[in-house]
Amino acid sequence: MESGKWISEVANGYGTTLEITEHLFSKKSAFQQIDIYQTRKLGKLLMLDGIIQLTSFDEFAYHEMMAHLPFYTHPCPEKILVIGGGDGGVLRELAKHPELKELHICEIDADVIAACRQFLPETACGFDDPRVAIHIGDGSKFVREHKNEFDIIIVDSTDPGGPGEPLFGEEFYLDLKAALRPGGVIASQSESPYLLPDIVLRLNTLTNKLFKFADYAIMQVPTYPTGQIGMCIASDARDVHPQASEVPEELQKTLRYYSPLARCGSFGHPHFVSELLKKAKQ
Repeated sequence: MESGKWISEVANGYGTTLEITEHLFSKKSAFQQIDIYQTRKLGKLLMLDGIIQLTSFDEFAYHEMMAHLPFYTHPCPEKILVIGGGDGGVLRELAKHPELKELHICEIDADVIAACRQFLPETACGFDDPRVAIHIGDGSKFVREHKNEFDIIIVDSTDPGGPGEPLFGEEFYLDLKAALRPGGVIASQSESPYLLPDIVLRLNTLTNKLFKFADYAIMQVPTYPTGQIGMCIASDARDVHPQASEVPEELQKTLRYYSPLARCGSFGHPHFVSELLKKAKQ
């Protein structure tokens, strides 16, 4: 919804409004409406079907946590798959790890990648790493066809509904588990406990049912509705809370959000979230 120099995300009974100075890009792809704006205070803004995906102001918080928290859950990951993530931000963060051998991304909408490469090079630079293999297609179909291949799978999905809807069901999570190598880890965008507690409960119930170790990590991202979003993280091999290896000092200097302390804090839930997660374990 656009009015004058303001743009709003209005969904789930909640609204977020940002001041804009320019509409940089607009296209109706085969899957969704893609818009990129220049905002007055928060840099560039990417919206898909009217839903905020990122702003330059705080994208680092989401992308660092979605990449490094699962990375440091596995002791020696070599092959990682990102499902969704067409802005390239998760790839950018993963590419900071020289020990990785292969980075695969499966994004359903090639137009998102093209738009971000043109207007959001600070995130889309993740596609430039020579270890990255780009697969255009349905992420749920892709994992079904690749058994026992990946050390980590990161689901950087849009909200439920639209092209992201298949990524929120039990069949998909069963396929994720089957696509992991022994000792593998999954991490999936799992919504806000304030705004969409039903989705948080559904995904945490699935991960607790299917994996030996599972929990829900919360990160602070101011331009997302309610300022918070979470991820489910799960593994059959190890507790997901402690780091499996140290963050090199030189890498830590490049990070603005992720740290061992931030990792620990992401699992320290308010009481109402703890009560919700108890239900997921029943």
